[in-house]
Amino acid sequence: MYRTLTVAFPHVYCELDFTTPLELSVATILSAQCTDVRVNQVTPALFARYRTARDYAEADRTELEEYIRSTGFYRNKANSIIGLGQALLERFDGEVPGDLKNLVTLPGFGRKTANVVLGNAFGVPGITVDTHFGRLVRRWGWTQEEDPVKVEHAVGELIPRKEWTDLSHRVIFHGRRVCHAKKPACGVCLLAKDCPSYGIGVTDPVAAAALVKGPETEHLLELAGR
Repeated sequence: MYRTLTVAFPHVYCELDFTTPLELSVATILSAQCTDVRVNQVTPALFARYRTARDYAEADRTELEEYIRSTGFYRNKANSIIGLGQALLERFDGEVPGDLKNLVTLPGFGRKTANVVLGNAFGVPGITVDTHFGRLVRRWGWTQEEDPVKVEHAVGELIPRKEWTDLSHRVIFHGRRVCHAKKPACGVCLLAKDCPSYGIGVTDPVAAAALVKGPETEHLLELAGR
């Protein structure tokens, strides 16, 4: 199934825009309960205003909240981002650490955020278990675990470590484009022949084709023979 995903999505990438580990850290905090598209609309102005850990640590809370308000839960996110800046200044000379052990101690960070930053900013393989990832690997029968950490470990035993970051992107891409939560496009899914959940979604190819989203739509439908 993973080999098939590499055909469906040969070129994968982090859908959050960033240029530094700090920018990705902040963007990932903002992405909680928010789309990457919305975060990417907010971050250009935010990153232009706040460039360093010190900028965030010393930010005026009201001003910062206005920058990020449209991402939702902006007060909690502002707390995390200011706390992140302070922690980086106090413990890491203002730089984002490049290891899981230290990352998970930072405000706003759990394993998911840490693995996003490790995989995409530092090139350290990591599995990012977000809602799409957990939903799909359970649908596929890769694991029945519900706890994200247990999901991460179970899937990590199935796929070579060097593939973990790209695996995360490919599963998340598939969840956003084809295998939707409420109405999966089963009829044009390349994984259909191997998927134990085939049929929970729309199986008619024409109707299923209309459900596919994203920039890879034409490529995915061509592979599916549409």
